[in-house]
Amino acid sequence: MIDPRSWKKLKKNPVAWVAASTLAALVAAAFLGPLFFPAGAGEPGPLQQAAPSFQHWCGTDLNGRDVLFRLLLGLRISFLVGLAGATISFFIGTTYGLIAGYAGGSLGAAMMRLVDILYSVPRLIFILVLINALNASLQETAASLGWQWLVAYSRITILVLSLGMIEWLTMARIVRGQVLGIKEMTFISAARAIGQSPTKILLRHIFPNLLGIVIVYITLTVPAVIIDESFLSFLGLGVEAPLASLGSLLSDGAGALNPVRIHWWMLVFPSAAMVLLLLSLNFLGDALRDALDNKTS
Repeated sequence: MIDPRSWKKLKKNPVAWVAASTLAALVAAAFLGPLFFPAGAGEPGPLQQAAPSFQHWCGTDLNGRDVLFRLLLGLRISFLVGLAGATISFFIGTTYGLIAGYAGGSLGAAMMRLVDILYSVPRLIFILVLINALNASLQETAASLGWQWLVAYSRITILVLSLGMIEWLTMARIVRGQVLGIKEMTFISAARAIGQSPTKILLRHIFPNLLGIVIVYITLTVPAVIIDESFLSFLGLGVEAPLASLGSLLSDGAGALNPVRIHWWMLVFPSAAMVLLLLSLNFLGDALRDALDNKTS
C-alpha cells in the first residue's frame, strides 16, 4: 500500500503543487471554458486569420473560427485521448505483468518474448494498419446499431485503442519486474501456506504493493499518448475535421506560415498549451515518483 508519509512528502513539494495547479487549470478551462463562448464561436466567420483582439483573444483561423475556442476543444480531446490511452495501457499492462511475473518459468518467459516481438513492430505502421483495416467496418457496424456518435468518432476510437495497445508494453515489463521480487517475500509465502488462490494473492497482496509505481507510470503515460496522438494528427492521420486536437491545430498553424505574412497566433497559442500540458504532467509524475520512492526519503 501507499505509505501515508509519501503523501506528506508530496504535499511539501512546491513543484508538485505548481504542476497539479497548472494541470487542474488547463482541465477546467478545456471542459468549462467553451461554455462561456457565444453560439457559433466554432463556426466559420467573416474575420479570416484576424490577429488577437478583445473580440478574439487568440485571433481567428483560416476559416474565421475563434482560435481560443478551438484551442480549448482541442485541449479537451488531447487530454481525453491521453487519459483513455493510459487507462487501456494500465489494465492490459498491469494484468499481463502480474500474470507473467507470478507465473514465472517458461510461461512467464514466453509472455515476455511476445512483448519483445511487439516492441519491434513500428508504432506508426501498426496504427495506420489498424485505422485502415477497422475504420470502415466499425462505421458500418455502428450505423447498423444506430450509434451515430461512434460513426463520427470511429477514427479517434481506433486511434485511442491502438495507442493504448502500444503503451502497455512498458507497463507490463515494469509490473513483472516488481512482481518477481514481491512474490518471494515472507507474507506471500504465508498467503500460499494458508491456501489462498493465486488470484486472491495477486489482487489482495501483490497489486496493492505495486500501486505507487503504477500511479507514477500512468502520469507519465498520459503525456506519451498525447505526444503520439498529436504527431499523428499533425500529419493528418489522427483526429478528423471538424474535430480538433492540439496536433491538428499545430498543423493548421504551421500551414498558415508564409513569407508574406506570419500568422503567429495560430502556432504560438497551441504550442504554449501543449507545452504547459506536457510539462505539468511530467513534473507531476516526477514529483509522485520522488514521493513514493522510499529510497529518496
